[in-house]
Amino acid sequence: MSNFIAPEVKKFVVWDYVVFAALFLVCASIGIFFAVKERKKKTSKEFLVGGKQMTCGPIAFSLTSSFMSAVTVLGTPSEVYRYGASFVLFFLSYALVIIFTAELFLPVFYRSGITSTYEILYTGIVVYAPSLALNQVTGFDLWGSVAATGIVCTFYCTLGGLKAVVWTDAFQMIVMVAGFVAVLIRGTTLNGGSTKVWEDAYEGSRLSIFDFDVDPLRRHTFWTIVIGGTFTWLGLYGVNQSTIQRCISCKSEKHAKLALYLNLLGLWTVLVCAVFCGLVMYTHYKSCDPWTADFISAPDQLMPYFVMDIFSSMPGVPGLFVACAFSGTLSTVAASINALATVTFEDLVKKGFPNLSEKMSTWISKGLCILYGVLCTSMAAAASLLGGVVQASLSIHGMCGGPMLGLFTLGIVFPCANWKGAVGGLVAGITLAFWAGTGSFIYPAPPTKSIPLQLSTLNCTLANSTGVLTTAAAPTAAPDRYPPCPPLLADTWYSLSYLYFSAIGCLGCATTGLLISFVTGWCLYIYIFFFQNAFAQKPDSTVKKTLKKSSKQMMRPRLAEGTWGSLESNSPQDGQQPMK
Repeated sequence: MSNFIAPEVKKFVVWDYVVFAALFLVCASIGIFFAVKERKKKTSKEFLVGGKQMTCGPIAFSLTSSFMSAVTVLGTPSEVYRYGASFVLFFLSYALVIIFTAELFLPVFYRSGITSTYEILYTGIVVYAPSLALNQVTGFDLWGSVAATGIVCTFYCTLGGLKAVVWTDAFQMIVMVAGFVAVLIRGTTLNGGSTKVWEDAYEGSRLSIFDFDVDPLRRHTFWTIVIGGTFTWLGLYGVNQSTIQRCISCKSEKHAKLALYLNLLGLWTVLVCAVFCGLVMYTHYKSCDPWTADFISAPDQLMPYFVMDIFSSMPGVPGLFVACAFSGTLSTVAASINALATVTFEDLVKKGFPNLSEKMSTWISKGLCILYGVLCTSMAAAASLLGGVVQASLSIHGMCGGPMLGLFTLGIVFPCANWKGAVGGLVAGITLAFWAGTGSFIYPAPPTKSIPLQLSTLNCTLANSTGVLTTAAAPTAAPDRYPPCPPLLADTWYSLSYLYFSAIGCLGCATTGLLISFVTGWCLYIYIFFFQNAFAQKPDSTVKKTLKKSSKQMMRPRLAEGTWGSLESNSPQDGQQPMK
């Protein structure tokens, strides 16, 4: 129980619900519009990849909206408030990620695809986290908002297909930026202007951005964010089904690349807005931190608490912010539902039942959208067991996306790799990433490596006259953070920054895959050579063919064959001949 008197923060009023409900209504209407407009185009290709007629503009908006989810809207300002503005260094990570994706992965994946089943768990976080935060602060019903998100997303995905998802994402991107701008303008005005915000942030050490400490156990440094963040987001962008599906829907590879580069501008815009919201929030609460004073129960509730505080006299505007947070949620959930349905249909259903009619294929695709809509919404229960939304979401992406990134890097960059190396490398990458990630959840890093910056309750109102007035540092981990006999790796391997999980999985997969490919490839040569010499025979025609085939396999790039190969096998790109 708090030792301080919490200031009165109003809950939602009628106008807030009206504004919030309007978001869901517009999204559902877009799904209905495309269901009616495209009713004569009943092919599964039209439903799943938009008939490959999308242009770069809406795809760029869709990419930004999908990956800047409610995790960003609620989690990033809280991170900046507690740890400082070093999060802005993701500015560099995003740039590197988009360059690698557009120039290395996209040309290959434009006609191929991957599965990414871990999106179901990530989607559970995206649904649950904003619902919980908003429930605690605004009084918004927790499971009602979870159910509403799942139902609306499933509705417009099932009716309108990818086109509805993309155009709804574009609308949600506008709502997201509008919510951020409203908070920035109101918060800056109430706290004395941008100069005052900047001065307070500097005095509170929130502008200490460039920390070049190479210690991999430190939670956020220049190297963990730029290097670890690049690996994490490259696993999210470069080899992610949702990204590839949107790129495939573009009318040409040139449009797909342009969409990625335009999307980079959107990523930067949302990142800068979120970071500045965190700084404004720090200025507002620098002398009475609501988290330390126990006015809220988790750091992820800081942003909605701040919004309800500064907009208490402006009915309807808190509803705009909630719409902003849920715009990120809706876009991410819709992207996952559509991508998972596409993967399942193309890689399982279509291959198992190749003679399905187009009408039946479309109905099955819609049924899969409903199925995955229910699953993604149900995973919100599992997400309730995880920690802060930013670290939890990026950890999951790192542990699952890193090995996948390593697998495709192995096939594209190292043509000598074979299937044995690919399988062995993937198993090794997953093992290493989940070993480090799971260990970090069980044995958190030492407080000295991840302690938040100082927060104060100096100007909070005491609950009674006998209370003790304090200037409190940020809460630290309890002294007994480990069991009586912690493992030897608790303060080393398990304490690595969560941003390195993806790098561990990727490098572990690629390195192990190369070693296995080298050993198995040359063992074949050695076996055949000594087998023939042992019997004093000249290599027969069968052996010669085996050697020739093996040498070609070791020198040929292995492109992933799957979802998009079946969809795009007859589509030459930008005047070029189709790939053989």
